[in-house]
Amino acid sequence: MRLRAHETVDHVRPGQGLVGNAALMSTAGAAPVVNPNPVPAQPTLLDDGAPVPASGHNHTEQHTGGATGLESLEVGAGRVRVDDKRIINCHADLNQLVPFKYEWAWQKYLDGCANHWMPQEINMNADIALWKDPNGLTDDERTIIKRNLGFFSTADSLVANNLVLAVYRHITNPECRQYLLRQAFEEALHTHAYQYVVESLGLDEGEIFNMYREVPSVARKAEWALPYTQYLADPHFHTGTPENDRKLLRELVAFYVIFEGIFFYVGFVQVLSMGRRNKMTGTAEQFQYILRDESMHMNFGIDVINQIKIENPHLWSEAFKQELIEMIRDAVELESQYAHDTMPRGVLGLNAPMFEDYLRFIANRRCAQIGLPEQYPGATNPFPWMSEVLDLKKEKNFFETRVTEYQTGGSLSWD
Repeated sequence: MRLRAHETVDHVRPGQGLVGNAALMSTAGAAPVVNPNPVPAQPTLLDDGAPVPASGHNHTEQHTGGATGLESLEVGAGRVRVDDKRIINCHADLNQLVPFKYEWAWQKYLDGCANHWMPQEINMNADIALWKDPNGLTDDERTIIKRNLGFFSTADSLVANNLVLAVYRHITNPECRQYLLRQAFEEALHTHAYQYVVESLGLDEGEIFNMYREVPSVARKAEWALPYTQYLADPHFHTGTPENDRKLLRELVAFYVIFEGIFFYVGFVQVLSMGRRNKMTGTAEQFQYILRDESMHMNFGIDVINQIKIENPHLWSEAFKQELIEMIRDAVELESQYAHDTMPRGVLGLNAPMFEDYLRFIANRRCAQIGLPEQYPGATNPFPWMSEVLDLKKEKNFFETRVTEYQTGGSLSWD
């Protein structure tokens, strides 16, 4: 018997996941992570070999920006050495992938490829029947699905635009860029998944995809994120000065730590909670794989932030740390408002005040990951059933898990 690419002999029933949550979250294989509080860094060498003074006032201003990969071909130039590489403001040839300096970045790229999936692999028949049944879902449950599709469909487009138009241009390391390209594809895949759910359920496409301009709580999160992309995408913006390097670092915190690491998590909890109750199981399965991808994106971004800190310790000033803390605290308030808007009444055993506690718990973890002090002492996870899915300790463990039923091109049967 020949099987199609997504099938196995004992293919699981639709809506139960290609891999169960327990197996997905418990398997080993964490990619290396960068310590957010490293030992004091040694003086960093600039391109001309001069050390950066401890004060942070140096002549990097003379070295505006870094390589782009579009420099003129220099015939006879020397080969790139590991020590030539840096995350930002590097002038080494970016078209030479090896030798690797950041093995963790390459490993995350490999893990992302191993986790490949496609929306069409997930059966939506049970969701379609439930959505069409006038008694299948309550109005509050329908609101949760529509609000989250509306937010996420725009959010992943914003993240993709940010990567392609802003971040990629200023990251001057080829192995990190390799992962950014994989991430950009995954963001497109997520937008595809939302479109697939919207089409499957027969929802009003205009209502869902324009929601970020019609629903205030969705609009506020998009409005919060857009300025960070806008100033980095300015063609006249270049890193290479402490002020601009901090702008890039601030933007990385805004998107990786806050947008993907806080703003996404109310929606993840809500939709996965519905799946846990055997409702909208196909949609929940889509979100399960999206969560896995987004968790890896977030941890990659956190590693990039911490590596930039190691290589540019003068950027991590007390004033800058306080600014980041205020950003995170503002984000917690903004996401709490979103929780109230998406569930004005208790539903699925959840309520908005529980999310306020949960967001503080998540924010403490995010702060710890980039070396900031916890902001909400004693905050706990009010959703113990979610610990397997969203506990950040687990997020470092499951990235090498792959969808075992998915076969890469080399093993596909084409007839």
